[in-house]
Parts: sequence; structure tokens; C-alpha cells
Amino acid sequence: MRTVTRRGALGLGAGAAAAVPLAGCGTLTSSDGPDARSGSGSGAGSGSGKNRSGRPTASATPTARPLGDGSTSFTGRQPRQPARPVPLEPGETPPQFVVFSWDGAGEVGNGLFPRFLDLAEEHGASMTFFLSGLYLLPESKKRLYDPPNNGRGASDIGYLTDDHIKATLLNLRRAWLEGHEIGTHFNGHFCGDGHGSVAHWTSRQWRSEIDQAKAFVKEWRTNSGWTELPSLPFDYDKELVGGRTPCLLGQDNLLPVARELGWRYDASSPGGLQVWPAKKQGIWDLPLQQIPFPGHTFEVLSMDYNILANQSLNSTNAPAHNYPGWREQATEAYISGFKRAYETNRAPLFIGNHFEQWNGGIYMDAVEKALRHMAREKDKGGDVRLVSFRQFADWLDVQRPEVLDKLRTLGVGQAPAGGWKAL
Repeated sequence: MRTVTRRGALGLGAGAAAAVPLAGCGTLTSSDGPDARSGSGSGAGSGSGKNRSGRPTASATPTARPLGDGSTSFTGRQPRQPARPVPLEPGETPPQFVVFSWDGAGEVGNGLFPRFLDLAEEHGASMTFFLSGLYLLPESKKRLYDPPNNGRGASDIGYLTDDHIKATLLNLRRAWLEGHEIGTHFNGHFCGDGHGSVAHWTSRQWRSEIDQAKAFVKEWRTNSGWTELPSLPFDYDKELVGGRTPCLLGQDNLLPVARELGWRYDASSPGGLQVWPAKKQGIWDLPLQQIPFPGHTFEVLSMDYNILANQSLNSTNAPAHNYPGWREQATEAYISGFKRAYETNRAPLFIGNHFEQWNGGIYMDAVEKALRHMAREKDKGGDVRLVSFRQFADWLDVQRPEVLDKLRTLGVGQAPAGGWKAL
């Protein structure tokens, strides 16, 4: 199937920086709109029993072993992980996997981080949160960051206030205890074509960026002095097994480093299709994908910003009379991508988002409505699995190579001729 992308509309996720600051990753502010919710959310580890999804509520492991300065800790096996995956039998219908992921993963008082944790809780979903390391570094300590090909302390995303760093820590802790994955979106989000862009970083420079991103997570207590706050309940050296680069740039030089570090996957490929994935340089290549765009003959990348760029030409505050129609169009784009895969080749669907309120928050509403639609299919008995990238990589790793090879013969929207048993 031929996929057409509107020119100049982030079809590859890489061209937005020239039009809107932090393209593809969103500027976090504390005043993103009149419907902002409080950032309190429900804390993890504060109760027991079962929640609306029927899953046990999260609770911290009774004994935790502090790591380093106590910013992180080892608490044992992560709660709420699916059963150990098993290989598909030849001719067996594969599950429909959907991965919802979030770039940046900072909570800035608009309540979006806890909103989507609550949504995942309600529907038994796991997600991937690609944390920007700078979101745990106080601005007063910004000169600790030495970005490749940029001045010390420079960043194309803003540093968070102290209160917002604390809120981010609270939600990261809750997220991990509720079974979600904490990946990385690296640090300063340098895009575009200039010398400082991640597009021009060498593998050695990517290693420096990753080491710093990990250090900001593992040493937030030292950098902030907030010794009274609880540690993050995971060992980030073991937890971190994948990421997504800023603006989907620079993957070629990143992958050798990812392989050296033992990463399982990378989600940075631009312009992927809804087909079964393969490995690139030994790493599972799990890209954002082209999905149907209702009302158009071209397709759109499965990320909130790319839909926005096609609707409002990169404006994040377009006239409000457009919002209802755009909200419905964005919702139907996600649902159409899901239906196309679910009813044909069962290729996994990867959706990327940011905690943003662009154009009145319509893209947050769209992704919520789409997730609820997919969860209803799961509740009706369909084998729909709302998982993290790490959980999906776990499933891929146990599959027989010859079975995956057969799945890869199916094109976009192509069901197996003669049914799954014939395949």
C-alpha cells in the first residue's frame, strides 16, 4: 500500500522544529488551558485491594535497597506485569498489540500525567513514558548538563520549576508501581538542521547524552537536596531499555550505543508503516506509523503533533471553532489505524503523545477516546493488548523467527489469504 504524507507537515517527524519550538515534543507550561486538572492524582502504594480494572492496586515493595544517593532503589520485580509470553503456534492468530507512549513525561500542574495514569488504571493498560532527563534537574543546576555541540546548560526545552519536578517524581513513582515503563527522551531536545542538532551527533556524543540522562534520574536527590522525598522504586540501569530521539532524528548513530548498552528496542524511526517490525542493528525497530487520516488521501504519522501540523499548520492555538471537527478527525485517525490492523494483518499499533493542551486540549481528548474504544474491543473478548514497548519486546523475543517472518509478509491492511491457519 502506498502511503502519502502531506508535505511540510512532519510526515517524518523531523521538520517541525523550524515552525514550532520543541516540535514533536511540546513545550511544558503551567498554564496550558482553562480545563487543566489538579496534578495531585492518586498516589501509588497507598492502598490495597482491587481497582476498577480488576487488577490489584499497586503498593511499594516492603523492603527497598537504596541505590547510589538514594534517588532510586531496588524494590524487586516490577508489579503488574503480564504473564510470561509464549510463542505463537503456526497458524495461530496473533494478538493485537497497541502501545501508547509519551515523550518528555513531565507533570507541570495541568494534571495530564495523572489523568492518563488514571485512564490506564481504569482499563488495565500499560504505557511507556519517555522521560526527558532534564525534567529532574533543577534549573539552578543546569550547568551540570553538557550537551553535545551546544553550550553548557543549553536546552531547547524549558527546565521545570522545583514544584513541577516534585510532581514529576510523584507520577513517575506511581507509573512504575502500576506497571508502566520508564524509557528516555534524552535531555535537551535539539532538533533542526544546525550543528547542534541530534541529527549530527556521533555515537560517542549519544553515549554522553545517555549517560547524562541516566545521571539526572539517578542523582536527583544530590542535585536538588530534597532528601525528604521518597526514592524512585526502580534501578534505572536495568529499567532503561529503549527510547525515542527528539524529532525522530539521529537513529543511525544512536543504535550502536543502544546495542552496546543492551537496549531492547528503539522507537525513533521516522515514517514507519503498519506492518510487523524487524530488528535494525540488533535492536527492535518500533517506529511511529502512517495511519489513515479521515477526509484526506494521504496518511499521517501516529503522533499528536503530526496530526496538529496537518490540521492547523503547526499552530498550537488555532481558532476554537475548528476544535470539534479536528478532535473527531484525530480520534478517528487513531481508531482507523487500530481497525485496519485488527481486521487484517494484526500489526502492532504505536501511538506517540505529549502532555500538552495544544488547540484546546483536543489531542488529549482524542487519544483518550481512542484508548477507550480499543479497551472496549478487549472487554468484548478480542485479544487486544494495551502494553508498553518493553512488554511488546518481551513478546517478540520469544517468538519463533519463522513465524515472525511469515507475519512480515503481510503488507499494510493485508489479511492472510485463506485466514490465519493457512498462513
